[in-house]
Amino acid sequence: MQVGFIGLGIMGRPMALNLAKGGHRLRVWSRRRESMEPLLAAGATGCASAAEVAAGAEVVICMVADAPDVEQVALGPAGVAEGARPGLVFADMSTIAPAAAQGIAVRLAQRGIDMLDAPVSGGEPGAINAALTIMVGGRAEVFERVRPLFECMGRAITHIGGSGAGQVAKACNQIVTGMAIAAVAEALNLARRSGVDGARVREALLGGFAYSKTLEVHGRRMLERDFQPGFKSWMHQKDLRIVMEEAHRLGLALPGAAATAQMFNAMVGSGLGEEDSVAMIKVLEAMSGGGRPHAALPASGGGRRSDGAT
Repeated sequence: MQVGFIGLGIMGRPMALNLAKGGHRLRVWSRRRESMEPLLAAGATGCASAAEVAAGAEVVICMVADAPDVEQVALGPAGVAEGARPGLVFADMSTIAPAAAQGIAVRLAQRGIDMLDAPVSGGEPGAINAALTIMVGGRAEVFERVRPLFECMGRAITHIGGSGAGQVAKACNQIVTGMAIAAVAEALNLARRSGVDGARVREALLGGFAYSKTLEVHGRRMLERDFQPGFKSWMHQKDLRIVMEEAHRLGLALPGAAATAQMFNAMVGSGLGEEDSVAMIKVLEAMSGGGRPHAALPASGGGRRSDGAT
């Protein structure tokens, strides 16, 4: 296919490179010229605007930060809608609010452009290894047209439902992943403060019902103090803001998500926004006296007080 790709950051660049490896002809645009260089070296055509990308494409993929950026790319001056040919599909793989995705889809449809909302999970490693989870909202027949492109970038590709449904699935994903990161960070902080080897604790937990991919991958990163961003904390903060806005709109109680959102607020406020989400353990350590191990574990575990009470 003739594919346009807009947004060549930490996720978009490897995703676009995987499309090129799949044999698709790429037209690319990014606000920063240097972001396009790896794609140009791979044979992509560089463009001066989103409209120029759309003028020569069957499908335009967008991977930017938030809803205002998507709206600007799709409908702003020199945007996709200005250069689109009849039958163009706009596939937004950013993470934005479901209502925002639906609104942009309606406005694009008025211009004869089909839209899919197709947010992803898997972080930079998933983008590099073409192993992303892709959650898609939009018309089923449009999804089938674009599926071969998604298969170049991901392994688990699910059509969730109509417009906005992909973003609802991503919001659910961010609740689970955010709370899982918080749970693992709390557990490893408890182990450290108790003077116990966190690596051995993790090893034990991986063998039981506490097993999760988050414990396996991100627990190891916390122990190794590897905070290089595969998914930046400010991005998870933004995603949980979307979750809480949806909860407010729908009148839902999401107490776990709310507490986790506050932890990400604290991370960004503490200057950790550019570090990976797993840096949450730093905040917990700071709240717990700097994460120093306790002097010693109690000599016995009976829980009996000196006055005879238990």
